[in-house]
Amino acid sequence: MVGLTGGIGSGKSAAGARLAELGAVVIDADRIAREVVAPGTEGLAEIVEAFSDRVLDADGALDRAALGAMVFSDEAARRRLEAITHPRVRARTAELAAAAPADAIVVNDVPLLVEVGLAPTYHLVVVVQTAVPIRLARLARHRGMDRAEAERRIAAQADDARRRAAADVVLTNDAGLAELHTEVDALWHERLLPYAANLRERRAVRPPRVELATADPAWPQQYARLAARIRHAVAPADPRIDHVGSTAVPGLAAKDVIDIQLAVPTLADADGPLAERLAAAGFPRLPGEWWDSPRPAGSGRWEKRLHGSADPARPVNLHIRAVDSPGWRYALLLRDHLRADPGRRAAYLLLRRELAASAPESTTYATATDPCFDEELLRAEVWAAQTGWRP
Repeated sequence: MVGLTGGIGSGKSAAGARLAELGAVVIDADRIAREVVAPGTEGLAEIVEAFSDRVLDADGALDRAALGAMVFSDEAARRRLEAITHPRVRARTAELAAAAPADAIVVNDVPLLVEVGLAPTYHLVVVVQTAVPIRLARLARHRGMDRAEAERRIAAQADDARRRAAADVVLTNDAGLAELHTEVDALWHERLLPYAANLRERRAVRPPRVELATADPAWPQQYARLAARIRHAVAPADPRIDHVGSTAVPGLAAKDVIDIQLAVPTLADADGPLAERLAAAGFPRLPGEWWDSPRPAGSGRWEKRLHGSADPARPVNLHIRAVDSPGWRYALLLRDHLRADPGRRAAYLLLRRELAASAPESTTYATATDPCFDEELLRAEVWAAQTGWRP
């Protein structure tokens, strides 16, 4: 399930059309929005009741331009309209998605995906982004919209920064249709097709080699999107979810893998329905037994469950640990200690770089970092005692 969005005039529909040519099942929210307010529908009757028959044309159909002029400059009126149309659009969208083949890549083309908070409901969100002057020119050329009305429409939607925050993929559509098609084709073949195959096989992406990447300021935002999907997948439960590991420490070079910790009352709660819901949301369980190395050594295993990501472009380690267990506590302690102490952060990074160079294979690297981890945890415990830190 892919959410596709973009501001008015961005070319979102052109991207959706290309995805349909490639084989996606595209569900157009705008088309559905017109269907649910067609003449004779309950939706149209409610709109007339709310806004008067001034929103009807001479044939008794909805005059979308007249209605738009009423609502795009009036937030209360827009919300009243959305309360009528959005539930109907969602219901019809769900029907069409359920009717798609089991192995389909379903693309939901939703203009207001970000505004109404739908991003966590998709495996991937794709945003088509175009510079505002180009959008204004397109709206004038293709829709005959005057500049003032086009600017009002653009201002009524989320801005580019808000859309980018929700986007797993940004397609830039400033150059023209040929360039946009090239971007869409690459997305389809390099990400969507393998992602769909991984979902069907409940297969997670595991990078085989350790390569420390320069700290990426986008890591926290990527974590936030992933955590929102996880939270949506496990609702109505509301577990504690944390960004842990090196990508959770600002300025620290790290493997480009987002580490997430999900707390459960007991590990038994991590099995069964929870594991399947996470897998369906794009976070399959990794086979085998997983545990954290005990501190001190020889004190038994700290068991956990480990899930990964089916998205080939965004590796994830999803650690499921019992709340208040030692492994859960230490993941939070080391993160907060390194966040608080720039000097220790630099020393820790230096040692990690040396270990990564000498043991690049992931499993070897994990074993080799144990002494490094032990030493830093001792320092972290001292810091916790001095500061009164609690998880």
